[in-house]
Amino acid sequence: MAPGLDIEELMDAAWAAADREEHAGWVLRAASGVTQRANSVWPREPGTDPHLLSSALREARLWYRKRRLPLIFQVFDDPRSAPLNALLDEEGFTRQSETLILVRDGGTQVPATGGVEVSETPTPEWLQLWWSVDGRGGDTDLAVARGILEACPSLYALVREDGGEPAAVGRLSLPPEAAGAAGGLYCMATRPDARRRGCAARILQALLLEGEARGATYFWLLVMASNTGARDLYTRAGFRPAGRYLYRQERPKRHLTGC
Repeated sequence: MAPGLDIEELMDAAWAAADREEHAGWVLRAASGVTQRANSVWPREPGTDPHLLSSALREARLWYRKRRLPLIFQVFDDPRSAPLNALLDEEGFTRQSETLILVRDGGTQVPATGGVEVSETPTPEWLQLWWSVDGRGGDTDLAVARGILEACPSLYALVREDGGEPAAVGRLSLPPEAAGAAGGLYCMATRPDARRRGCAARILQALLLEGEARGATYFWLLVMASNTGARDLYTRAGFRPAGRYLYRQERPKRHLTGC
């Protein structure tokens, strides 16, 4: 990790939920159910005392129940998380969406690439392509997602192919907490019929160059552990593993019926 930077804090800032509250060292986040990350508990300080953990879990349940959302934790692979994981195991929480945190230092010979459009706001074309690949829901959910993106200063890259049609997009978040020293890559999405043409690599290269031009010396990104294709792309670009996390979701309670 870059000196003086907390990767968990930067990740939270890069994908910020408008509805949030901190309780007992846990950050409770909600955004109308749009994306797991923005609707999960970030245990900033996971805690060790079993009684305090149980109390915090009860408070979290109530907080999400009021918002009609499932209770989900974003738990990092860290020895500090062991007591929390033990409690969630006892409570029957699932384990899902294992995600790797990859990092890369700046100034390591990123090849220049042309034909990539970069803007400071997500254009309608950018949003439409990203949402068509990664989105879940309709226009209302997309509006919530846009609010999440625009809550953090960012750069948005778009590549066109096939006579000008958007083919791939990506986002570089530049959290103020990093004071310009670090950027996070998000929303890497390629139109299904435009894959394996190097579009994602062009997006990645352009965002790294733009970030370095603004003073960033450290980059991170998140990728599903199961996505071997994306992991290969990022490894070739010089990214290396720095951690991982997964989501732990409370199983829905079954209600008794008359049958």
